[in-house]
Parts: sequence; C-alpha cells; structure tokens
Amino acid sequence: MNRSKVVVIKGKGVLGAGGDMDRVKIAEMLSLGFRHLTGARETGEGLARLFARGDRIGIKVNTIGGRKISTRPELSLSLAELLIKNGQPDRNIVIWDRTNRELREAGYSLSDRPNGLKVFATDTAGAGYETEIIAHRNIGSLFSTIQTNFVTASISLAILKDHGLAGVTAGMKNYFGAIHNPNKYHDSHCDPFIAELFESKPIKDKHRLTLLDALVVQYHRGPSYHTQWAERSGALIFSLDPVAADAVGWRLIETLRSRKGLPSLKEEDREPVYLGTAEKLGLGRAGSDSIEVIEDEI
Repeated sequence: MNRSKVVVIKGKGVLGAGGDMDRVKIAEMLSLGFRHLTGARETGEGLARLFARGDRIGIKVNTIGGRKISTRPELSLSLAELLIKNGQPDRNIVIWDRTNRELREAGYSLSDRPNGLKVFATDTAGAGYETEIIAHRNIGSLFSTIQTNFVTASISLAILKDHGLAGVTAGMKNYFGAIHNPNKYHDSHCDPFIAELFESKPIKDKHRLTLLDALVVQYHRGPSYHTQWAERSGALIFSLDPVAADAVGWRLIETLRSRKGLPSLKEEDREPVYLGTAEKLGLGRAGSDSIEVIEDEI
C-alpha cells in the first residue's frame, strides 16, 4: 500500500526576535515544500500538477485568533505570489475567511479588485452565504458563496493549534469557517462533524492541498494565544492528504507537550478522534505506519 506523503519544511531564522517573518525564507520554504510534495524538479512544474491554469484558487485562512495566533498574512501572500509567479492569474486567487473584521485584526489588508489578487471575507457585500442549506450526514449548513461559487480549487492554509474540544485544530477544521453555523458542531470533540463537513461536496470536491502554518504552534490551552505554551517551531507542513496532514500536526503538538511535561491529549480526554472517523470515511490516512514524512530544512 502506498503511504500518504507529508512534507515538513523547517526554516532556520524564518522568525525574527520580534516575531517578524523573513519573506525570502518563506518563499524558499514554500518552493522546496512543493518540490518535495510533487516530486517535480521545478516549483512551477509541481504547482502545474496541482492547479490548472483556469482554476479559481481559494486560500482559506484561519484568522479567529488575532494577529498572534492566526494564519500569517506574510505566509498566505507569499503563497499567492508563488502561484502568480508560476502562471496563475492574480484575479483568480482569493485569500479568505469568515469576516473582514477577523482578517483585519490578523493583519490583512482587504482587496476585492476584479482584476487583482483578492483578500476578503464571506461578509463582504456581494458574497455572503448560500440561501439553501446543504445537508450531508449530520451536517446541515449554509456554505459561503466564496467556497461554492468562486472557488474551483481550495487550499486549506490553517494555523496548527491545540483545541480545548477537538484536541487539534488544523487543516480539516479550518473549513468550519466556510459555514454559517460552526458552533453547532463542537459537541463530542467535534466528532464526527469535522470529518463529515470535509466530506461534503463543496469541500471535498474542491480541496487540493493542506498547508499548515506551524511557524508558531500553540500546543496547550488553545485555540487562543498563550505565550508560555506557544512554540516557535519555524515549520510548514504540506500534504495532498488532509487527514495525514492533521495527523502529523497532532504528533508535533504531542511532542511539544511531552517536552514541557504536559499530559498527552488522550490523557486529557481531548484526543483528536475526528481523524479516525475521517480515515474510516476514506478521506485519508491517520496511522503513522501509513504516512511517509519527508523532512527538510533551509
């Protein structure tokens, strides 16, 4: 059985002492990650294997945590720039999340220019949620029209964090920001809801890539920011398998917890059981023996 590939790229000095990010280093990390992930010799060749020239690409970020613990603008903009540099029209790319307020508070500058790179949220005039509920298993939600109408190819660019209910919030749970009623799906460790939402047609049919922002990892008391439990890992995690990406992110959180003498998520009754559900649904692989992890450093 072929194993799912997960690529972990670490950047020496990518974060400055004050938290500033080296954009040149980030671009290098992204390029190297895509080459490892796709097996291509050139970054552009690898990206062409993932996205057609006519795709409208949605980069779904997570900005609920504010500037200190959200997907960083420097990362998402660098990703968009890499796509544009390698042939994707800038007008076909949108960086997006739930609300414009959250985007601004996370440091994003909004833009909805028809012929340029777009950065805006579902609550932008002319966007909004669908008027018809999409029902799938235990999910019944109105989806953002950005996900249903604009996007033909979706990237989950999520920040990796501990989560008080789900155990881990990463690439799959990031799509809670694509529906109008995510609070409805936090019971029972968010299981089976994270997996079932991902399996819904607007998500599963369009998802192409998970990219986890593990530059700073909140490994305890998440999803909010706490300095004493935030590790400057300086890493990015790439995978075409959404379950495997989250599983590797989970193991990184467990490693950081162990180093600090904290109990495991299972010991705290917060193990991310949604990963097992997702694997049973055929969405990807969660077991370490079925995942190939490739690590590199710049």
